Amino acid sequence: MVVHPGSGNPDRTLLNAAAFHLKQLNPGLDEQMLPRFGLVHRIDKNTSGLLVMAKTQKAMSELAKQFYDHSVHRRYVALVWGDFEETEGRIVGHVGRHQRFRKLFTTYPEGEYGKDAITHYKVLEKFNYVSVVECRLETGRTHQIRVHMQYIGHPLFNDDFYGGDRIVKGTVFTKYKQFVENCFALCPRQALHAKELGFIHPITKEQMLFSSELPEDMHLVIEKWRKYSQFKHAE
Repeated sequence: MVVHPGSGNPDRTLLNAAAFHLKQLNPGLDEQMLPRFGLVHRIDKNTSGLLVMAKTQKAMSELAKQFYDHSVHRRYVALVWGDFEETEGRIVGHVGRHQRFRKLFTTYPEGEYGKDAITHYKVLEKFNYVSVVECRLETGRTHQIRVHMQYIGHPLFNDDFYGGDRIVKGTVFTKYKQFVENCFALCPRQALHAKELGFIHPITKEQMLFSSELPEDMHLVIEKWRKYSQFKHAE
């Protein structure tokens, strides 16, 4: 679902739905007040999982400050290409727009361009040619996980922006190629899910933690790789 109105998507977005919801709760609400609530934290197109919206200006500013201060807990699960020697790691490198291809972002390790970005990762499962990883963000730059994982040689599975929509690791056999194509069909997007989100409630000051289960497409493609890996080990 598109998050907010834009070119080619004037309505039927999450913001439109939230505005309708608020009008249902308060029919006398002035239409001019609706833009004052909005997105605090969103996720990339074709990434599934949790995002944050605020219904009041006070909530908006309080939550935005927590994101700015990097005090928000964010945990993602991704399926990435390749095997890892280390089970945990930390990726540090500025993230900014690509100098030539403006739709893309990239990592600038020397920090001469872009904004500072830090991603912590932990390997949850290995399937020979792909791995399931957990990523925890210290910063929240656009496409951060996608470009950081590409930077260390592990692009997200089926990420058509950053080289994950082709066979990066594996064999040259036709059967393997067909297996990967079937996996791409099962999960026709970058395999990235915003699983956990935690912050201090802007009014009650209570610690909030939300969790979202893996969607079916990622669950199915991980299960398919799991079975493939077990089959290869059994040979």
